[in-house]
Amino acid sequence: MMKKIVIKGAKEHNLKNVTVEIPKDKFVVITGLSGSGKSSLAFDTIYAEGQRRYVESLSAYARQFLDKMKKPNVDLIEGLSPAIAIEQKNTSKNPRSTVATVTEIYDYMRVLYARAGIPYSPFTGKPITSQTITQIVDLVKKLPKKSTIYIYAPVVRGRKGEYKKDILSYKRRGFRKIKIDNVLYDIEKSPNLDKKLKHDISVLVDRIVLNSKLGNRLAESIETAVNLANGLVFVEYEDETLPQKFRKLEKLIYSTKFACPESGFTIEEIEPRLFSFNSPYGACEECEGIGMKLNVDPNLVVPDERKSLADGAIEPWSKSTTLYYAQTLASLAKHYGFSLDEKWKKLPKKIKDIILYGSDEDEIKFNYDDGYEKYSYKKTFEGVINNLERRFLESDSEWKREAIAEYQSDTACEACNGDRLKEEALCVKINGLNISEVTKKSILDASEWFKNLENNLDKRQFKIAEHVLKEINERLNFLLNVGLDYLTLSRESGTLSGGEAQRIRLASQIGSGLTGVLYVLDEPSIGLHQKDNVKLINALKRLRDLGNTVIVVEHDTETMENADHIIDLGPEAGSNGGEITAQGSYDEIKKDKNSITGQYLANKKTIEIPKTRRLAKNGRFVEINGASGNNLNNVNLKIPTGTFTCVTGVSGSGKSTLILQTLFHALNLTLNSKARKTPKSFKGYKGVELIDKIIDIDQSPIGRTPRSNPATYTGAFGPIRDWFTSLPESKTRGYKPGRFSFNVKGGRCEA
Repeated sequence: MMKKIVIKGAKEHNLKNVTVEIPKDKFVVITGLSGSGKSSLAFDTIYAEGQRRYVESLSAYARQFLDKMKKPNVDLIEGLSPAIAIEQKNTSKNPRSTVATVTEIYDYMRVLYARAGIPYSPFTGKPITSQTITQIVDLVKKLPKKSTIYIYAPVVRGRKGEYKKDILSYKRRGFRKIKIDNVLYDIEKSPNLDKKLKHDISVLVDRIVLNSKLGNRLAESIETAVNLANGLVFVEYEDETLPQKFRKLEKLIYSTKFACPESGFTIEEIEPRLFSFNSPYGACEECEGIGMKLNVDPNLVVPDERKSLADGAIEPWSKSTTLYYAQTLASLAKHYGFSLDEKWKKLPKKIKDIILYGSDEDEIKFNYDDGYEKYSYKKTFEGVINNLERRFLESDSEWKREAIAEYQSDTACEACNGDRLKEEALCVKINGLNISEVTKKSILDASEWFKNLENNLDKRQFKIAEHVLKEINERLNFLLNVGLDYLTLSRESGTLSGGEAQRIRLASQIGSGLTGVLYVLDEPSIGLHQKDNVKLINALKRLRDLGNTVIVVEHDTETMENADHIIDLGPEAGSNGGEITAQGSYDEIKKDKNSITGQYLANKKTIEIPKTRRLAKNGRFVEINGASGNNLNNVNLKIPTGTFTCVTGVSGSGKSTLILQTLFHALNLTLNSKARKTPKSFKGYKGVELIDKIIDIDQSPIGRTPRSNPATYTGAFGPIRDWFTSLPESKTRGYKPGRFSFNVKGGRCEA
């Protein structure tokens, strides 16, 4: 077996016929100037060819489901292993994706709670025990007298299949009616079911009118239903004492397994899907498992509290060309005795609440003049926010809904308080905590909780949970080892930084225990504080020690010091790069005169530190006070204007929360009329008058369209096209700027 990867004639992008040998089962760093060809060698050549060969080795049937891989521009590659890329990019932006689900910890937690959890009544707080058939009969007898009740056995609930044999079996046993997907059929006329879809099937066991002559019939029917449906029975009834127009079919669920005898609260069945917010059987019905709901945000309705109502403090109303809204506010001001010229922030809270949320039962005389006639009438005031929410729900116009959506923001779901799950799932607890409360813990706290859990379980529970706990603890340890102890398990994966997402994937790969694999990583130290860098490097070494080859594209000095082999590309960037200037151990690179990286590592070249620092001009500062979003503890911050300010701290200390999610969004709401994101909680800010514009430059890609390039993105291509249009030849031919645009039909190549 070859102990090295041999690459000959690599010409991808700016690589200049590169030939190199990379040792296998080693920790290898590819370094060099930005644009020197590191990613072209690591990802576009080595990883691309490894992945392409793996796909080509699959059957023709399997390949049709995978993207066709382009062969990299290289003469020869030998000694390749199956390749896995861990790139510098965020994980799924899906709001249903969390740290716990990405790492598969949540899957094991669902099994743990389904098998070892104890249900508690949300009404009495007592453990829920199983109901006897006698108890169920007694509860049914309490329904209104003379009601017609239908007793069903739910034999199939949300499962795929045709169920022909099962339905035939029920027919032979004498059952005459069957309800399929909420439609009642004669069992002989039951439809053919699509085996690819999920179905609900309930057998009608009996139809009874509640009266004093029931005898044992009710008990026998319920017992039959319980035996058919493995402990469950559905009871539907109509209250015959009510007038016909008020009658409706009510549905009750009883279980011989989990039911509260005092409140009647029932859990159909405790199984893993009950704890999944991605399943309709577990997700909160209000927010559908998202945990958040879109509501009109008062901070977006009134983005600038320094404005008065006359100046357009109510943003959605200020854009209207009609006088209706101005006259409505004038009538409110006359009724409640406040001035439209008063700044919003100086208005009494009661007046603000009336304007935003309505006057309740207080009727107001509204006077209107549409230019043709004057009219007035008395009515209660709906409120700006209530009005927007009603119009959003009632409107059939997509553009109207989009316009109102600009004033909406995410708020925690009122039904589940952001826990994503149904009440039935949240009432199941282990050691006093439900599954949502555990996921809200940080990885460090969750690790301690799970390790101590075995001491708090009885023998039966521990026997069930032993293997599941082992898997959970192993995965939590991998996350701790890559310095992610501060993340919560419920953290949405779309909010993770590139470095955090990459380290989560790295921890998952360590946990997979694969050997003989080629791992290619893209600058994993980005966004990582030096304190946590050692943990990352040790994780990479563990991956290597399992018997894998680890290739890292990296600039970090500490990573290079720990590498087994370093490849330095250069000497410069772009067309002046694409060559291997040096390779070898860390000490060999330091001694190589051709390596610019080596000269900096050896301190022969350094970046000059300024002797004097620029101070704040005239003592002017931008301030934010009382920031308390996420983990911030009432932080006060002063940033001097006209200076280069660096905000640092260990990973997870609150840098992004303070600067991006609080300060940036707060100032952006004031300075940018199109801004719609609300900042994290804070008390106030000062110095906004010192700023003309605020711009967020993040790590997101500038665009994935093939028509986008640096010239079009920066706007430089516009003046270039104008210049070409002004040339004498262009004027003679009557060319317009579009003639020189590849995004316009008149300019782009037709082929």
